Amino acid sequence: MKAVKVTGWILLVALVGIQFVPTERNKSDVVPKTDFMVVNEVPKNVESIIKTSCYDCHSNNTDYPWYNKVQPVAWYLEDHVEHGKEELNFNEWDSYSSRRKNSKLKSIISQIEDDEMPLTSYTLIHRDARLSDTEKKIVLDWVSKLKDSL
Repeated sequence: MKAVKVTGWILLVALVGIQFVPTERNKSDVVPKTDFMVVNEVPKNVESIIKTSCYDCHSNNTDYPWYNKVQPVAWYLEDHVEHGKEELNFNEWDSYSSRRKNSKLKSIISQIEDDEMPLTSYTLIHRDARLSDTEKKIVLDWVSKLKDSL
């Protein structure tokens, strides 16, 4: 019984201790000239859908939930956002080559069609980020037109 108590105290101290390890926050108030919404004539309905469902992980400005301050959740979120931005960063859209833009648009289309994006782990908590069939069609139609115009 003493070993369980000691282990419990060690775990509690470790859990409290890791709360003081900072994470890097993906927060910017600046909308760069290279932003997807700035360089493309995005209809308001499409803009709203993309910003709600994609921008938290694929831009330089994440709207963090309250639990982002709790470790180890904050580390998970930081890693998730970092990987999302490596794959596609809407704020850096105009710095991509035409070939890369075309590739990203194809990827957006296939991932929405295959229900791979937005991630289920994200939409479990952010229910407003779930794409209805109508929203999928709106985004897919518009992204397809954009891809064809490149």
